[in-house]
Amino acid sequence: MSHVFNHANVLITGGLGFIGSTLAHRLHGLGARVTIVDNLMPQYGGNQFNVAAIADHVDIHISDVRNVDAMSALIKDKQFIFNLAGQSSHMDSMTDPYTDLEINCHAQLSILELCRKLNPEAVVVFASTRQIYGKPDYLPVDEKHLLRPVDVNGINKMAGEWYHILYNNVYGIRSCALRLTNTIGPRMRVKDARQTFLGVWIKQVIEGKPFDVWGGEQLRDFTFGEDAVDAFIAAAANERAYGKIFNLGGDRVVNLKDLAELLLEANQGGSFTVKPFPPDREKIDIGDFYADYAAITETLGWTPKTPLPTALSKTLDYYRRHLEKYR
Repeated sequence: MSHVFNHANVLITGGLGFIGSTLAHRLHGLGARVTIVDNLMPQYGGNQFNVAAIADHVDIHISDVRNVDAMSALIKDKQFIFNLAGQSSHMDSMTDPYTDLEINCHAQLSILELCRKLNPEAVVVFASTRQIYGKPDYLPVDEKHLLRPVDVNGINKMAGEWYHILYNNVYGIRSCALRLTNTIGPRMRVKDARQTFLGVWIKQVIEGKPFDVWGGEQLRDFTFGEDAVDAFIAAAANERAYGKIFNLGGDRVVNLKDLAELLLEANQGGSFTVKPFPPDREKIDIGDFYADYAAITETLGWTPKTPLPTALSKTLDYYRRHLEKYR
């Protein structure tokens, strides 16, 4: 598989964020010519430090995926486009729905239109989310489950995802989508909960402060960032993925209270308090969720490789060394 990316021209939108930058490191290691575009807006996940080790070897553009002129120049010669740019905060989508619409829906259609007009041979892999399922009717959730988002973010991500599938089916733009679950690891946002609540837990634990666990009994699964990158690489390189949608998942299912205990064990100390959900969060909480990822295993051979305790330990180790870069 690695030879597919050797000397290939690759674009990563949202490439200074958590998963995008982890992907950039991997693709650089595979010999790809990597171009990154990211708007570095402070409320999103972009961080220059995420690619500091490879900054001299990748092409970085500080721009916005909503900028059609800039994106035209970046898209036209790329063989692979990993489309990870997005607004990920569920709460922000409820307080500022139009910005979420612009980034997660309108900009995605614009990117695909540019591919259709300027680069119809490109392969596009879209980062979707398990949030589009809403509250599950059954567990584990497979790709046939009804889509019933509980917030604006989920509705717009659903539309963005299906634009990619439509452009594959109608225009032959080889596209697919990965529905990410809770993705964790080095380079994730930890200064607030805009990407994941676990980032806040990590920061608090390292600073020696207690953290809050809301509810505590909700079941979740977690994907380590490097494992998620494995899935993006596999999806881009295998024509069996094109036109398909795949769930990702984790190596185990855990409730949030037990997750907190695992984090304290990995940290060898710390404390937390279980509290009721704040009313604004409770309205859009989906309850228990964990994914059935059998489809991507069967089609592409992907499975999560990193045990959750190992993922937590690696993440803690990273932020013990680099927390100041993420405050």
